[in-house]
Amino acid sequence: MRAIVCTKYGAPDVLLLREVAKPEPKDNEVRIKLHAAVVTPSDCAFRKADPFIIRLMYGLRRPKHTILGVEFAGEIDAVGKSVTAFQIGDRVSGISPTSFGAYAEYVCLPEAGTLVGLPDNASYEEAAGLCDGGLTALVFLRDAAQVQRGQKVLINGASGSVGAYAVQLAKYFGAEVTGVCSSTNTALVKSLGADHVIDYTQEDFTKSGRTYDVIFDAIGKKSFSQCRGSLSPLGVYLTTVPSLGIILQMLWTSKFGSKKAKFTAAGLQQKKANLALLAELFETGQMKAVVDRHFPLEQMAEAHRYVETRRKKGNVVITFGG
Repeated sequence: MRAIVCTKYGAPDVLLLREVAKPEPKDNEVRIKLHAAVVTPSDCAFRKADPFIIRLMYGLRRPKHTILGVEFAGEIDAVGKSVTAFQIGDRVSGISPTSFGAYAEYVCLPEAGTLVGLPDNASYEEAAGLCDGGLTALVFLRDAAQVQRGQKVLINGASGSVGAYAVQLAKYFGAEVTGVCSSTNTALVKSLGADHVIDYTQEDFTKSGRTYDVIFDAIGKKSFSQCRGSLSPLGVYLTTVPSLGIILQMLWTSKFGSKKAKFTAAGLQQKKANLALLAELFETGQMKAVVDRHFPLEQMAEAHRYVETRRKKGNVVITFGG
């Protein structure tokens, strides 16, 4: 099978198209022929080992998993002898946050993993996109911040892969949502359900005097210190970008003060029920996928370069020919 292989850390050019052995499913696994995968900022971070903590977790000198990629959608083409939940031909989407492998034409996963059937009205590209930003936003807003009806929630980076789904989920939870984005993306963010949109090129939300119950910095542009004054007395600040600073702030605010700073490793806290909820919301029209660009597998390096411009809207999807 064809796969993008990463044997060393570095720039996008370290991603090489190679022929590798097709995996065989274990007794409790299914094998999925992939139709779509997603390139995320996290993928770029794993590729270049930035931040350094990635080396401590996934290989000090070189990647422990040479085929990157976490989020995907495809069709099951083989099942292990113990599998009962899926059968050959099922359309599925899922994530592989510990072993990766989505930058290849086939991947194997346990049937009990984060893997669900696709809604009938979802394309493979849309389903893969939901796995990316949707799952991350869900864990941050529902689990970390415990967003409640009537709260005021601000999403910084509201047009990005996490932010676009965060806007929709915050509205689903009943919040009053403010999205922060550039002027070119205000129409998109409004179409996703934001009650208010701030153009960051014209206004700094941290200096407006308005306060919010939750500030979700989905792009790592505003620190807790910068946002503290814009939080309500019991407000929560969330960021998707891990750093020593946010860890220390989490520890400090957990003991002192009423305003809290939080980060969570969303990819490692996912479960099948989360993906099933997103699929249901998509199927019933309460959530839509936001796909910016498509790249074929052989243009993976170009896809990484585009993601690193930080100008994408929603998801960047990899497609598999054949």
